[in-house]
Amino acid sequence: MAELVPIPSPGVPLYFGEEGSPLVIVVHDWYGRLPGLDSYAKALAKVGFRVVVPDLYAGVATVDAADAEQLRQQLDVAGSLAILDDVIQSAREQGSKKIGVVGFSMGGWLALLHAQGGAVDAVVAYYATLSAAQHGVIPCPVQLHFAETDEWGADDYPEVFISRLKDHGTPVSDYSYVGTVHTFANASIPEKFDAPESALAFARTATFLEDHLSD
Repeated sequence: MAELVPIPSPGVPLYFGEEGSPLVIVVHDWYGRLPGLDSYAKALAKVGFRVVVPDLYAGVATVDAADAEQLRQQLDVAGSLAILDDVIQSAREQGSKKIGVVGFSMGGWLALLHAQGGAVDAVVAYYATLSAAQHGVIPCPVQLHFAETDEWGADDYPEVFISRLKDHGTPVSDYSYVGTVHTFANASIPEKFDAPESALAFARTATFLEDHLSD
């Protein structure tokens, strides 16, 4: 692997915002918990959320796509979902009554998988879907953000996934961003990052979470 990016508090979730506020879990993509997520989380905290950013790679992150793919292949999916469960339990004990999850690519996929368990009140996924084999009923509102240019298999194509959500009765809203590519909201990957479209997606995300997590 290429040189990895050191991250603060490896293996330990980073928290922002006031304890007891509605919780938003921000789940990193296959690159790991890079610094760009801190700014995203802090911006959500300013809106009034308690925000946590787990580290699913136990201290490892990278800006190299080939290395990121290797890290993704080594991901402990069950362990990652359990980390989300632990974060939610801890937040509830600290007074958070409503829970949202925002995930990017791999993190969006995990967020959608986890939401099927009924533990969260809203889920946002950036450039992520579920295949038919993975897809069960998601019993909370879903918001989806897609790049204009991306690669999908026939079974996990956005339109197919959205159709399944609607068939299940899941409230869903979706957006596509002109001129963008996969990873457009990751500020730590400058060759793919699109600042204006990322800001628009963030604004829509924050409004969606406010609508569904407000007491």
